[in-house]
Amino acid sequence: MCGRLSQYRGIHDFVAVLSIPDALINHVGEAPLARYNAAPTTALAVLHQHEQRVYADNLRWGWRPHWAKDRAAPINARVEKVAHGPFFRAIWRHRLIVPVDNWFEWVDAEDKTRQPWLIRRVDHEPVFCAAIGQFPTPGADARDDDGFVIITADSMGGMLDIHDRRPVVLNAELAREWLDPATPVERAEQMLLFEGEDATAFEWHKVAKAVGNSRNQGPELIAEVA
Repeated sequence: MCGRLSQYRGIHDFVAVLSIPDALINHVGEAPLARYNAAPTTALAVLHQHEQRVYADNLRWGWRPHWAKDRAAPINARVEKVAHGPFFRAIWRHRLIVPVDNWFEWVDAEDKTRQPWLIRRVDHEPVFCAAIGQFPTPGADARDDDGFVIITADSMGGMLDIHDRRPVVLNAELAREWLDPATPVERAEQMLLFEGEDATAFEWHKVAKAVGNSRNQGPELIAEVA
């Protein structure tokens, strides 16, 4: 996963697909998010659950433990290592969902340039990326090290031609289970390893190279090009 994604619909549009009955505690606003070209370190809308309530907060994309100040904050965590390695041990139980409309990958083109591709669900429904992070709980203050990482796995099928890694995407039912603090960590790991959406759930197309500059925003960035 190359580290660029879109969040352009409103948070209620994402939450409606999850069919969570309790009212959302919304800290990201009512308007469409309109992030067509979000890059690492950007504050993105995420969903997390405390007790029986779901919260929508803006959280920085990227996290590292306090003892790893000598390296850049990772934006992704490999599913093969995240549950048992020491690096993410402090946040492994802090589960969240990053709801996105699509993500982007770059492929080497014949003219020696890099061609960006957009990847989204075939049904154009929200993409629920499994993630973990450090985030404020109700009544607690934000911290300097708040942030999140998206969990990635090996690509499969035709998607492998675009990139060898992909986010672990959960369907709505599994996303609700992932968010639930009562879900055991062993079950959470099983979902990541075996129950993420496969390549048949997605479609992809080429987009304009303007998406390579994160300062560029707008719906034209997600349009298909020849």
